[in-house]
Amino acid sequence: MTVQIPSSHSDGVRGDGTHDHVYLGDNHDRNAKRTWFVIALTASMMVVEIVAGTIFGSMALVADGWHMCTHAAALMITAMAYYLAKRHAKNPRFRFGTGKLGDLAGFASAVVLALIALLIGWESLIRIVNPVQISFPQAIFVAVIGLIINLVSAWLLKEDHSHHHGHGHSHHKKREHDHEHVHHDHAHHGQDQNLRAAYLHVLADALTSVLAIVALTAGSVYGWIWLDPLMGIVGALVIARWSWGLIRDTAATLLNYRDEADHFETKVRKAIDEADNQITDLHLWELGPGHQGLILSLKTKTPRPPSFYKEKLSHIHGLSHVTVEVELEE
Repeated sequence: MTVQIPSSHSDGVRGDGTHDHVYLGDNHDRNAKRTWFVIALTASMMVVEIVAGTIFGSMALVADGWHMCTHAAALMITAMAYYLAKRHAKNPRFRFGTGKLGDLAGFASAVVLALIALLIGWESLIRIVNPVQISFPQAIFVAVIGLIINLVSAWLLKEDHSHHHGHGHSHHKKREHDHEHVHHDHAHHGQDQNLRAAYLHVLADALTSVLAIVALTAGSVYGWIWLDPLMGIVGALVIARWSWGLIRDTAATLLNYRDEADHFETKVRKAIDEADNQITDLHLWELGPGHQGLILSLKTKTPRPPSFYKEKLSHIHGLSHVTVEVELEE
């Protein structure tokens, strides 16, 4: 006896009687477009800085331009993940859809972010040991422009957590099988780790710009050349901490790790656990942003129709693919 609740984004039942498993985030297309816009903005600034630095002989401008190049390359991980996830969303070979591709990209971006923090920290240590002469006006100008670009990018990539829930139901029963498939047109919302990775990249760049402005301003006024690399180390430590948080969260999703006090599991148990129902097995995992998969096994002396258990779980927003196995307790 099985209950299955496919994604609210599903195109419905295909000709062979099976279901599409599309578990993309609600704002997938919007986030993808904004990511490409930020890449275009970053790449344009990169070209301007490299050209201007070459014409005016400013190594600070040229160096920051190439830094923007690596920044744009890192954001390409996010953009390509959005593209591939949507392109293969209905490919049946991806048994549970491509919703977790964003988490994979987020993990890769977090590793890149960690490497950036390591490079910033190493270069800052070298600058402390071997100070270099700084052209303060040009460096401050570059830092201010970079800060503006990154603040605009961060605003574009900041996830919108406001949401509304829409409700609708459609039912399909397979012949000669004790199965029931139900479509729920709920608007599910969860954190997009792919977007979060891109956001942390631009936020990290904005942080380095702020610290640089503070250090360079103090250096130009008081002659504290050592403050610039010191701020670089501070920035590297903060970025490393962000990177670790992203690595931890995306790895947990990819490995289907669940906290003991998981609120989805609590809700499922509360909805199903009765005196006559004994839950023997329960598996929850994330299918994509705002989409949870559930396999539930229970024993009962009075088995009910699949619709009975479906109704008990239907109020839990975010359960996009549910299988319930019912065994008669003798």
